[in-house]
Amino acid sequence: MEQNLSTEPTSQSQLPTQEQLDNILKFDTCTIANAIECFGVRLCNEGFTRPGLSCLTGTNERILGYAATFQVRSINPPIIGGSFTERNDWCSEFERVPRPRIAVFENMSEDDVGGGAGGGAGEVHVAILKAFGCDGLITDGAVCNLQRLKKMGLPVFAKSLTVSNSYMHIVGFGSSIEIMGLEVKQGDLLYADCHGVLSIPIDIVAELPAVAERILQENQAIIEACQAPGFSPKMLLTIGRCHESCRKLSKDLSRLSRL
Repeated sequence: MEQNLSTEPTSQSQLPTQEQLDNILKFDTCTIANAIECFGVRLCNEGFTRPGLSCLTGTNERILGYAATFQVRSINPPIIGGSFTERNDWCSEFERVPRPRIAVFENMSEDDVGGGAGGGAGEVHVAILKAFGCDGLITDGAVCNLQRLKKMGLPVFAKSLTVSNSYMHIVGFGSSIEIMGLEVKQGDLLYADCHGVLSIPIDIVAELPAVAERILQENQAIIEACQAPGFSPKMLLTIGRCHESCRKLSKDLSRLSRL
């Protein structure tokens, strides 16, 4: 039976320690996703973004933090209020999110494929977010001013690039959003690298590194067997059965640790 574990902390006492977060960062998102599967807390095709998102400010960036959610639009002028830089009503809600923080922008522009009619962020937006203690930005829209963004020192994960911010403005903040197939709630723990973005259940953060390390060792054993002289179809079946046995053992051990 699947457990319903939250990715969102409900109190400061439930937050993982910085050491526990640092231990997660030793592994890529793919390995951590495999480790999460061992706990049976969700389906294997849930909890991560679909293809198309990449880190535009660097190839080896990794960010791990709690989501501060925004809904933005750039294709049309704002109906009420002003641009992103002309509003501060989101600031108090933003500062309630624990550190490390990651700003997450959902592009709400209708018929705006890939955010191409206007950027979801530029260097000014990133400067504001960084000033509020943000460690990264994730958006399913476009960004502009790439070279200047790189100089800001804040990892930016986006779907595409564009020339202009157009009418970029906030239409909502602090609510549940969806980024490239991943549902994100305010305060969710997110991990992003070159593969995409992964949500991590808070309850199992401390146990994930040990499981991830065990998975890497199992995979390496299979790789070495495949590279050994005399590899054959019969050996492939043997390896497959051993791999499934090891993975089942990992899942059983992970679930037993929750009892």
